[in-house]
Amino acid sequence: MATGDLIQIQTVSTKPAPKPSWLRARAPMGEEYHELKKLARGLDLHTVCESAQCPNIGECWNHRTATFMLLGNLCTRRCGFCAVPKGRPEAIDFDEPRRVAEAVARLQLKFAVVTSVNRDDDNMGGAEVFAETIRQIKALQPDCSVEVLIPDFQGRQDCLQTVLDARPDILNHNTETVPRLYRVARSGARYERTLRLLEQAKELVPGTVTKTGIMAGLGEDMDELLQVCRDLAARQVDILTIGQYLAPSRDHLPVKRMYPPEDFAYLKTEAMKMGFRHVESGPLVRSSYHAHEQAESTKQH
Repeated sequence: MATGDLIQIQTVSTKPAPKPSWLRARAPMGEEYHELKKLARGLDLHTVCESAQCPNIGECWNHRTATFMLLGNLCTRRCGFCAVPKGRPEAIDFDEPRRVAEAVARLQLKFAVVTSVNRDDDNMGGAEVFAETIRQIKALQPDCSVEVLIPDFQGRQDCLQTVLDARPDILNHNTETVPRLYRVARSGARYERTLRLLEQAKELVPGTVTKTGIMAGLGEDMDELLQVCRDLAARQVDILTIGQYLAPSRDHLPVKRMYPPEDFAYLKTEAMKMGFRHVESGPLVRSSYHAHEQAESTKQH
């Protein structure tokens, strides 16, 4: 072929592969959904349902279940899987607990989930806001159970004790992934620190119901997932959630594997054998999915 000859290359447009049927959630709609959205805006509150682009937002909000996100909408860490915006946060708003409690009361919730961004700039301030939110909710809506999904507070036991002193009904801290992937997936976190937090919660306040969540699909294998389950069971964690990782955008870590429903069913079976009191495992499962049912299943009788 002469040097000047041209080779014609036919371009093929590559469309993203359609999601499997088991990963399709209903679009959010309905009266309850719009009411909760309007209420959150009116009280200047953030929900992790929106900030983290949760696929179950329509189902949960129509059941009047929402996860309120404390301490602003900007996280001090840059985890590669998370859709919550990152940046320098504003000063902690110590009036926020009152507004969250008002929202819970106006919605007449029987079960409230409260989480936050990481505030490594002020761990104790963050812990105090969590504690005050629990107290305010229970004062305004006494029959409402409260689950808190807390950050690791960089391992500070005094922060954990502050939250536990307010007596949450469930203390949740997510494990997220296997230890091998912590460096790439969980900026600023440590696997052993996560295990220690879950262990300490029961040491500091015996009888505390603990919970954690794992994502599948970041590049781990089944044996690694099962080993994490064993590590958590050894810390007497009560509730475990396992769900499929879905990349929020092209700028986030890519999905390495889509696990079919039967793999999640297998993980649930194996985890239950290890001694967990409740396991929620499925492609669309997220930390707060069916949280009220998990709470009922672990109540002391």
